[in-house]
Amino acid sequence: MLRLRISASRVAEGTCAGDSVSVNGVCLTVGEVDGRTLIFFAMPETLRSTSLGGLGAGSPVNLERAISAGNRFGGHIVQGHVDGVGEVVGVLAEGDAEIWELRAPEAVLRYCVDKGSICVDGISLTIVSAGEDSFTVSILPQTRSNTNLGEIGAGTKVNLEADVIGKYVERLLEPHVVGRLSTFERSVGDAF
Repeated sequence: MLRLRISASRVAEGTCAGDSVSVNGVCLTVGEVDGRTLIFFAMPETLRSTSLGGLGAGSPVNLERAISAGNRFGGHIVQGHVDGVGEVVGVLAEGDAEIWELRAPEAVLRYCVDKGSICVDGISLTIVSAGEDSFTVSILPQTRSNTNLGEIGAGTKVNLEADVIGKYVERLLEPHVVGRLSTFERSVGDAF
């Protein structure tokens, strides 16, 4: 188990032990609040499934409290349930913005669509284009200066969370698609 002590002046205010806080896109439970420092414990499964184990002293992280019912909702639904770890391939300037390319595992890429949603280290972003082994996102100066993206670059491992709607749709359709394929396969098999 890993103990994380994170200086969090803004997020610590009003946060209590037991609250959920996203750390680089990973939903963690606050173990203790020590002034403006939040203390978390990451279990072995969390360390196997995310990039949190690679953090060192002074590593920049993105923090976000859980949304409360009745609050304004922006971006897409982000749960802090990481689907895979990706890697920053490169960054290309495009005017004031930047195009970031990120390599991702198939478990994430299957839900990536052009102009769809993706969460990178807890940052809700829109996919510019989805490829066979990577996808791109456009980063505004506002996003870069208010997240850890200003501190990381090519080769950095990042947590990825695909849009939950796609995962639910796939799961709901799965029995119907499998049933139809089986019927089709049986009829084709009978024909030969």
